[in-house]
Amino acid sequence: MNINYTARHTSITPEVKKHCERRLKAIEKLLGYPVEADLILSVEKYRHKAEINVKIKGATLNTVEETHDMFSSVGLAFDHIEKRVKKEREKLQGRKRRRSREAGPLPIPLETEEQPVRVIPSRDFSLKPMSVEEALLQLESRKKEVFVFRKFDSEKWAVLYRRKDGNYGLVEPE
Repeated sequence: MNINYTARHTSITPEVKKHCERRLKAIEKLLGYPVEADLILSVEKYRHKAEINVKIKGATLNTVEETHDMFSSVGLAFDHIEKRVKKEREKLQGRKRRRSREAGPLPIPLETEEQPVRVIPSRDFSLKPMSVEEALLQLESRKKEVFVFRKFDSEKWAVLYRRKDGNYGLVEPE
């Protein structure tokens, strides 16, 4: 803990120092790491002003309180700083949760740009006429999904394909 005291038109009593150190230890306990603080105490006529600047990770918290008594000014200023420290801590925890939640599931790519459709030529056909059984043997030997052939008896084109359930399908034009 690093505390810088500044007194303007007044002197800092040991009681005020002890009170400030105790309240800063409570703030450190809330945060879990040491803080750096600047305390500026000033007196102008009947106004006792306490200004506190606390530097924490990623932020600097400032507050100014003014009352008729120095202890009450310091107390109000520390109350305000503690509220702000709790709020900053919640923000930091929220950011950490959000980051882990975003990194968890893989993002689904959005198809904003349509890619051009490509036609890839295939050699999975036979020009010579054959029976369905021969086409089935050709389909299995080439380990392809689709085979186009000419039927032996009608000379019409037919398509033999492997179905997802493991069976074979046959498409014949009329």
